[in-house]
Amino acid sequence: MEKIMFKKEEKIAFITINRPKKLNCFDLAALYDFEKIVQEIKTNSDIRIVIITGAGDKAFSAGADLKERKQLNEEQVRINVQKIRDVFTQIEELPQPTIAAINGFALGGGLELALACDFRYASRNAILGLTEVSWAIIPGAGGTQRLSRLIGVSKAKELILTARKIDASTALELGILNRVVEQNELINSAIDLAKEILQNGPLAVIQAKYAINNGNNVDLKTGLEMEAKAYEAIISTKDRTEALLAFSEGRQPQFKGV
Repeated sequence: MEKIMFKKEEKIAFITINRPKKLNCFDLAALYDFEKIVQEIKTNSDIRIVIITGAGDKAFSAGADLKERKQLNEEQVRINVQKIRDVFTQIEELPQPTIAAINGFALGGGLELALACDFRYASRNAILGLTEVSWAIIPGAGGTQRLSRLIGVSKAKELILTARKIDASTALELGILNRVVEQNELINSAIDLAKEILQNGPLAVIQAKYAINNGNNVDLKTGLEMEAKAYEAIISTKDRTEALLAFSEGRQPQFKGV
């Protein structure tokens, strides 16, 4: 059975963590499979949106496989943690927008995966938390950095240092989630968001994401320079010309991604 499932429908890639009996935890083999899929998506211009979810109805992912972790020596733990950190960074750096469809528990590395995505939709039964300190470790796959940037340092400290688990409504109020829906509406809601993005110029979407991500952690002047560079990259595209022509002709533009 594949631990990480991948399929493509039209312009949307679906990645499913497929270990439902283990709450979709990551072992090292699953991380390598995940990394391979992410690298394939990165260079596939026919894929314009990525939706990530977990198999079953209990968990998005409960993080690292602690049964595996217990059997590792210290050096193997370092390798394992570095791999999960690297894979999540690769997801964050994908040119395509990414949507985490959180269908249950998103704990530890599971929430860190969601934080590496551009958007987070969750079912009402979802439970989220960076619970690592309760296991005498810390979030090691970006959680301390991404959560604090998302909701502020003080609120992130409160959640991380208490190892607190929160429900979807609380996560929405804090700004961790973009939207909360019923369980049976989750994937369709993520697809609706994907389709809304797909209506727009694909190269413009890529460059806008680039400008936001890379400008977010620098001073305003540097960020504006990054934005100007991203804008320059689309001036000569055929899609930009098509958008202006479509406007003058009163029709919807037909974007080609060139």
